[in-house]
Amino acid sequence: MRYLATLYSLLCLATLAFGSGRSIIRSRQATVSLDSIQSNGLQNIVTWDKYSFFINGKRLMLFGGEVHPYRLPVASLYLDVFQKIKSTGMNVVSFYVFWGILEPKRGEISFEGFRNLQPFFDAAKKAGIYLVARPGPYINAETTAGGFPGWGSYTAGLWRTSNQSYFDAYTGYIKTVGQKIADNQITKGGPVILVQSENEYSSWKSPYAEDKQYEQRLKQAFIDVGITVPITTNDAHPNGHYTSVDVWGYDSYPNNFDCSHPTTWSAAAVPENFWSAHLQYTPNIPNAVYEFQGGAFDGWGGSGYETCAILTGSDFERGMGLSIISGWSFSDMILSLLQERNCHVYDLFESLHGVYTSYDYGSAITEDRRLRDKYYELKLIGQFLAVSPAYLTMRPQNIGSSQGKFTGNQALKTTQLLDVVGNQTAFYVVRQTDASLNSAQKYTLTVSTSIGNVIIPSIGGSLTLNGKDSKIHLVDYLAGTTALVYSSAEISTWETIDGKDVILLYGGTGELHETAIKTSSTPTVVSGSGTIKTKSLSGGVLAIQYITSGQTVVQLGNTVLYLLDRANAYQFWSLQADTTSIIVKGGYLLRSAKVEGGTLALTGDLNSTTSFEIIAPSAASQKVTFNGVNLEISKTAYGTLTAKKSVTLPDVKIPDLTTLTWKKADSLPEISTNYSDAAWTTVNRTSSINPTAPTTPVVLYAGEYGYHTGNILWRAHFTATGSETAFKVKVSGGAAFAHSVWLDSTFLGSWEGDVLHANYEGTYSFPAGRLTQGSAHVITILQDHMGYEEDGQSASDKFKSPRGILSYSFEGSSGTKIDSWKVTGNLGGENYIDKTRGPLNEGGLYAERQGWHLPGFDDASWVAGKPTEGLASAGVAFFRTSFDLNVPVGVDYPISIAATNSTTNPYYRAQFYVNGYQFGKYINSIGPQKVFPVPQGILNYQGTNTLAISLWAAKATGARLDTLKLQLTAKIESAMQSIILQPAPAWSQRKGAY
Repeated sequence: MRYLATLYSLLCLATLAFGSGRSIIRSRQATVSLDSIQSNGLQNIVTWDKYSFFINGKRLMLFGGEVHPYRLPVASLYLDVFQKIKSTGMNVVSFYVFWGILEPKRGEISFEGFRNLQPFFDAAKKAGIYLVARPGPYINAETTAGGFPGWGSYTAGLWRTSNQSYFDAYTGYIKTVGQKIADNQITKGGPVILVQSENEYSSWKSPYAEDKQYEQRLKQAFIDVGITVPITTNDAHPNGHYTSVDVWGYDSYPNNFDCSHPTTWSAAAVPENFWSAHLQYTPNIPNAVYEFQGGAFDGWGGSGYETCAILTGSDFERGMGLSIISGWSFSDMILSLLQERNCHVYDLFESLHGVYTSYDYGSAITEDRRLRDKYYELKLIGQFLAVSPAYLTMRPQNIGSSQGKFTGNQALKTTQLLDVVGNQTAFYVVRQTDASLNSAQKYTLTVSTSIGNVIIPSIGGSLTLNGKDSKIHLVDYLAGTTALVYSSAEISTWETIDGKDVILLYGGTGELHETAIKTSSTPTVVSGSGTIKTKSLSGGVLAIQYITSGQTVVQLGNTVLYLLDRANAYQFWSLQADTTSIIVKGGYLLRSAKVEGGTLALTGDLNSTTSFEIIAPSAASQKVTFNGVNLEISKTAYGTLTAKKSVTLPDVKIPDLTTLTWKKADSLPEISTNYSDAAWTTVNRTSSINPTAPTTPVVLYAGEYGYHTGNILWRAHFTATGSETAFKVKVSGGAAFAHSVWLDSTFLGSWEGDVLHANYEGTYSFPAGRLTQGSAHVITILQDHMGYEEDGQSASDKFKSPRGILSYSFEGSSGTKIDSWKVTGNLGGENYIDKTRGPLNEGGLYAERQGWHLPGFDDASWVAGKPTEGLASAGVAFFRTSFDLNVPVGVDYPISIAATNSTTNPYYRAQFYVNGYQFGKYINSIGPQKVFPVPQGILNYQGTNTLAISLWAAKATGARLDTLKLQLTAKIESAMQSIILQPAPAWSQRKGAY
């Protein structure tokens, strides 16, 4: 992923070619010379040539998305996500492994709790999804330190180089994680088919440059632990870095990340150098785009992920995604268009300092696993690629000469892609010259076909390309035994069923299209209100012209054409039941099909009563069930089946959080007069290897003392000279951080935070006459640690940028000295207490150190108090309540915690804990996030839940949450597997808690 200008995205993958349960090459296998097939010499299952990958000797395409297991901490939900990806026609998922949460203390690697990778491997295999492992050691990914462990911030030597110190640091991690991955390679029956080394190792801080020794050493480290599948890397741009891996590739984010202007595209947004770069650097391997923009991340103070979903929505998938397929970028490989934050990402902990809790990304699958419109657009692309083997061996024919080509319209660019192995099928990809325009263009298309040159439409009229759109027009395309000489309408999918070729063609609503077929039969409209025009062309070819509106079915001989507008095309699912191919129209989501003894068993999800049309072999569909319920089926005049399934969406009682019994306690006893910090960590380091050299007598960087996340507390003991007027302090916490300062128990002030300052220097006045000569005092500073910087520029060690106090002084008294400093963060620091919830779940608030956020804590002695009542002065209050849920099985009802932005008491920040897991940081004055999804499995849907909230008021007048509620974001009848609760250990007395 790329940060900044760069800013990263995380999506994607390459399009490699291999197969999952269903082979995507169905019409023919291209002839391949065995001499041209390459391997890494360590195995012969995953191989490649200059066109694509092979698995077990079959040329196949890989098309997929990205899922981060550490962002979805409920293992039993992995299968749901994988099945949703599989249903788009995709067959691969790439995933990052986050070193920092596995080895938070050097030499101690843990896979406990949600960090266990094996359920992820198992779910992928069960769903028929291949995996591309991306263990780094650097991953970027909008994670704190780009995935590096916090202890790296005080480890000597430049990281992301061949420096021996860095090698020693990552060796234990690579050995341990590499073995986990190696055990799950396809060579051992697992789903892993590629392993990525490093991540966007593509830029370096001067005077450093690409370190080929580092590249080779890292690659060898993977091989030494048993990685035998091909090793890849993803160049940030197609610039030829780290090409010594087996299959080099690159990334692309053409729409960038300005979610605040989601409808604004650059005129030259579509990259046009990818194919030439591929030929320049790696012409003899598949052209792989390992990351292609599947969404965009949003930062503190941003516009929210729904605007990111617009920026990279359905029109982006068509306007950019299909343009990329045109060959400007690549011709054989498709990247990963489905960013799964998975798509579904739950940020359990602080991530990169610039981004907030959610990592929804505006992806095709939302963070709470709902399907956006672009999911269905991606399904059209995925299904098309799955039935179009010629795409794997195509080559662009007119790179550098596309404007006005084939159309005569200078407002359009057209690329001709030719299957150079089969020498027959061609794809003409048409897009707008100016990608930013919304206006439509009319055109005709001149194509070269097996019957000679043809101008489409041949019957008259013109084709239409809307703004921010692209189309793939087909020439000499074989669908079963049906030869499509050309089609301006695009193919969603096709199957040969009971001897008939069923072909789904679609276009925009109201568009004119034309399809020409070699046939001696007369076409007949057998369903729908659409009409057709026909014209006989040479060579026994019949042209059929129509308007794509609704659904019209045309039959001619053993060919059945479904003529669809896009909305109807979205509703069709292509499923594989063992060796039986099935097409079904209808349903929010179809997951699977199985045929047993003449019964077709479908599984899926519904959000409303649904009508189905089922296109299946008659012998395999004498009876149809949906999620185990028998459907009453009827037969259409043209041989398909129809049925209706009523939906069951029971009402559930969602507790009203404002009427619950809440308990409240002070979580900042550190400012009380008699508080003792004797158990805190003494700040005593006088030097640091940090690139930011300390300017204070002792090092005041929290990381130096093992504190790398959440709230940090500092206490400075000093003896007054009597002339001090104020305390000036410069604190570093990352973008959107805050800090508050107290003298003894007196509040001095706060920096409330903004999106521009990763550090801030403030001056806080002392009360007049308070500091008398010789009097002892304590300054207490509460600050946020918003995560470390990423290390996107190699050899920069930017991730080591400190969090803590950079400088301080006493105004009015240059002679005042701090007698001693103390610091605390999460209890135990790198020796973190909660091994199940992991090292980034807790910060340094008193409540967190004591475990008050955990279920089972006895708060009977606390006073009554609600977060919507808040606290009346600056400080931190902690609130607890519990509630019951009774959500029945067989439904998927995502639930979120929602707050309301307040302008009357703006300066506060809150953290939400559900059954002990931190699931949200809300900053009222910055935003934008106000809704925090909490997945089933963290929430107990059939039992009692504990909700705890920390509330930090940054002003003397205090603060409160204006509103607080639980809300359903969807009601879906679902066939997803039963969800198993994640372990949520209850409270017990914490040894050494202070």
